[in-house]
Amino acid sequence: MTDSKEIKLYATHPHPCSYFDDREAKTIFIDPDMTPSPALYSELSRRGFRRSGNHIYRPDCNRCRECIASRVPVALFSPTRSQRRSIKRNADLSTKIFSAPSEESYALYERYINGRHRDGDMFPPSREQFNSFLGPSNATTEYVHFYLGNDLVAVAVTDVLDDGLSAIYTFYDPEFSRRGLGVYGILWQISEAKSRNLPYIYLGYWIRDCQKMSYKTDYRPIELLINSRWVRLN
Repeated sequence: MTDSKEIKLYATHPHPCSYFDDREAKTIFIDPDMTPSPALYSELSRRGFRRSGNHIYRPDCNRCRECIASRVPVALFSPTRSQRRSIKRNADLSTKIFSAPSEESYALYERYINGRHRDGDMFPPSREQFNSFLGPSNATTEYVHFYLGNDLVAVAVTDVLDDGLSAIYTFYDPEFSRRGLGVYGILWQISEAKSRNLPYIYLGYWIRDCQKMSYKTDYRPIELLINSRWVRLN
């Protein structure tokens, strides 16, 4: 394992924030020419870094600390009534786990972005964008396919860490939006981590004042990385 003290970090120039229209953001990321070992990637995740494609990064904004890394201690997790309904509603789905993106997963991703995120920075979707965003990491990346009968309805992309699963992204068929497949994808990963005796699900950044990122505290208890310490909220 490469000593974390030897990692070269780079910072971006300030750029428009993806979450707040009136703010600028800055990001630090590890040397893109470096290939971190699975153990180092796990350590970086514990320190609040995330992966997007081949980039492992962390927000480092000058006047804002809204992006807070989050994780769920799966042994203590207790689903809410709404989450139990989601599990029941999707009990008829079957799963298969793949080690690489499939052709049908890209087709589903394309439908998802066109149907749900036409106003976002991932539109229009392309195969190059898909591969650069959701391609496998040096750790074990798994592509969990959820099927209704023979039809692929959702995919959860997750990285296997030393101490948990890192939920990278979930996308689904917009025609099945009423099933709450995004919620179910997280609940499935919590259950799967527990079955593998992995203590955590890393959910990425919780942003209290951003509606599309504040949902993560719906999964309780949750731990937030505040001042370099994981603080548990029940």
